[in-house]
Amino acid sequence: MDLVLRAAAVFAFVLILTRVIGRRELASLAPLDLILLIILGDALQQGLTQDDYSVTGAVLVVGTLAVLQVATSWISFRFPFTRRVLEGEPLIVLEDGKPIDRNLKRERLTVEELAESARLHEIGSLDEVRWAVLERNGELSFIKKSSN
Repeated sequence: MDLVLRAAAVFAFVLILTRVIGRRELASLAPLDLILLIILGDALQQGLTQDDYSVTGAVLVVGTLAVLQVATSWISFRFPFTRRVLEGEPLIVLEDGKPIDRNLKRERLTVEELAESARLHEIGSLDEVRWAVLERNGELSFIKKSSN
């Protein structure tokens, strides 16, 4: 039972951590981020199982994490008001070619990063964009101004 409680506590910690880190950082992993993610996994494993190297302990921990993930997903599906807390909301970061500084600062996103992402979407200038939206998964999507 101790392993299940530790797994639940670690799950809650990781859920909060991913919300604090922000969407943009999680969407694009730099080499340092990948290394830190591996170290984080190892540190969490030690906190989860401590000196228990049994198959039963591993099954309990992994099973608990899986059940909590499915439960979180179900709660988010069943109760729409929880989505904002659990998954976040799309955030408009640019409107009619003009950056929304408050939203950019909130997500620690620069205008240069926004312009770079626009170029990757084959948009030459931010002036061509009606809206740029930071999606819940951390990706930027762009809606171009109509040519009319």
